[in-house]
Amino acid sequence: MADKTTDKITDYNDFWPYYLREHGKPATRGLHYIGTALALLCLVFGLLGNAAYLIAVPFAGYGFAWVAHFFVEHNKPATFTYPGWSLYSDFRMFALAVTGRLKPHLEAAGLA
Repeated sequence: MADKTTDKITDYNDFWPYYLREHGKPATRGLHYIGTALALLCLVFGLLGNAAYLIAVPFAGYGFAWVAHFFVEHNKPATFTYPGWSLYSDFRMFALAVTGRLKPHLEAAGLA
């Protein structure tokens, strides 16, 4: 539920549909998926011994996402206001997409 004094979302159950609406265009979600996949690969390679890949993790993840928001969706990334929930939701959206279970969430958020 949004806080009446700040209009900030104070409950994750209210944030999730907001997050999905902020990623309403398929191209925005696609760029997020690319960034998330690359970030995860960089994390794995970094943990397997090449620490230089760890430096690339946030650039891969946020780089693609922010390009999507600024040039495709034309909105401000949710991570600027809700960093924790946004990061969690990015991985949640990615996992639901790669397992074919995102569509009902998009429909519940009012997206076709």
